[in-house]
Amino acid sequence: MKRLQYGLSAVLVAGLLTATSAPATAAPVPPEMDAWLKAAKLGPYDTGKENWAEIVKKAKAEGEVVVYSSSSRIAKIAKSFNALYPEIKVKGFDLGSAKTVEKAIREMEAEVYNVDVIFTGGAGAMINEMLNKNRLVNYVPDAYEALIPKALKEPLLVTRIEGMVFLYNGEAYPDAPPVKNIWELTEPKFRGKIAIKNPLASLSTLMSVGVYVQHADEMAAAYKRHTGKDIKLSPGIPNAGYEFWRRFLKNGAVIFKSGSKLARASGKKGQKKPLIGFTQMGKIVRNESKGYVNRILKDLDPVPMAIYPTYGAIARQAPHPNAAKVFIAYLLGSTKITKDTKLEKPYSKGKSLELLQGFAPYHEPGTVSARTDVPLAEGGELWNTMKGWISDPDFIWREAPKIRDFWTVESAS
Repeated sequence: MKRLQYGLSAVLVAGLLTATSAPATAAPVPPEMDAWLKAAKLGPYDTGKENWAEIVKKAKAEGEVVVYSSSSRIAKIAKSFNALYPEIKVKGFDLGSAKTVEKAIREMEAEVYNVDVIFTGGAGAMINEMLNKNRLVNYVPDAYEALIPKALKEPLLVTRIEGMVFLYNGEAYPDAPPVKNIWELTEPKFRGKIAIKNPLASLSTLMSVGVYVQHADEMAAAYKRHTGKDIKLSPGIPNAGYEFWRRFLKNGAVIFKSGSKLARASGKKGQKKPLIGFTQMGKIVRNESKGYVNRILKDLDPVPMAIYPTYGAIARQAPHPNAAKVFIAYLLGSTKITKDTKLEKPYSKGKSLELLQGFAPYHEPGTVSARTDVPLAEGGELWNTMKGWISDPDFIWREAPKIRDFWTVESAS
C-alpha cells in the first residue's frame, strides 16, 4: 500500500481504522449532563458549524482551562498557549496516564466536576471507562474535520500517535545492533541488561505490552525463526506473548518509573554494560538535547514498534467548555500548516511554534500528528520504514486486568 509523504501513513490509518473505530456502546446521558451539553453546544448539540470567533470570545470570558494530562510537557503547552491567549489561564496537571483517568473518575463519582480537558493515552480506559460511561464527550473542532481521518476522530479524537521501541547504546554497540530477534532479550547474555517502564503505572506501556500479547501467534513464529523450535509455554502461561514478557522479567529486567530515566540509563555515554530499554521512540531526541547515544532496534523481528494513540477530549460537565474547545484546537496545531510547510528546529520556538502550537513539544521522531497534513519531524521518516503493531483498545480493555495480575505476580517472584 502506498504511504503518504507526510503525516500518517496509509497503512497506519488502515490499521487504526480496524483497531479504534468500533461503535461505542455508551450509557444513556443523564439529564444534568444533557443540559450541560446543550448549553455548551457539544455532543448531539454540536451542529458542526462553529462560530470560532464567538467560541474564543466566550473562552476568554471563562478565563481558565483545567487540564489533566499524562505528559509532563503540559507545562510547555500551557506556557505557549498562555502567550497566544493571555486571557485564558491554563491549570495543567501532570498526572501520568493511569492517574489521569483514576483522578477524573474518582472526582466524577463524587459529582465533582473540576477538569475541562483529559489529555492522555490509555485507549481501553478512555473509550470504555470514560467515553462509554459519559465521563467525557468527543469534540473535533469544525476547522479540523477534513484534516483528520475518520478512524482518528471517532469514537474519540486522537491528537497524536506514538511508538514504543527498544533503545540500545550505540557507543557500546557501534558496528551492528546487539539484537535481531526479540527473543534474544530473554537469553542469559542480556540478563540484567534489559529495562522497561512499569506498565502498572503507565497506560501507554500497558497498551504496548498488550500489543505483544495480542499478537501471540506472530511472537511464537518469531521464536521458531530464532531457535528452530516450537515454543514451550511455562505452566499457567496462556500464549507466546505472555511467555515473552515472563521470560523478559525473569531475565533480570530493570523496571523504571520514568521513561526519561530509562532513556538515560540506556543512552548515557561511557557505559560498559548499558541497558536495552523499551520506551517511547520519541526519547531518541535526547541524543541531541542530552548527549545520549541511543539507537533504535529498527529491524527487530517480529516487529520493532508498538503503536498507540493519545486522546484529547472534553470532560463531563467541564466548567469552562469553550476554553476546553480552544485548548483542544491548540493541541492540533494551526490550520495554516500544509503538507508543504517547512518547519525548522527548534520546533518549540519562533515560526515553527506559531504553526505547530500545542503539538510542538511532540514534533519529533516517534510521534505523528493525527492530521494527515502535518509534515514529519526531522528523523521521523522511520515511520515509513518500520513495521509496527497497533494497540487495539477493545482487546486491551478486556485483557488489561489479566496483564496487570500477570505483571504483579511475575515481577515480584
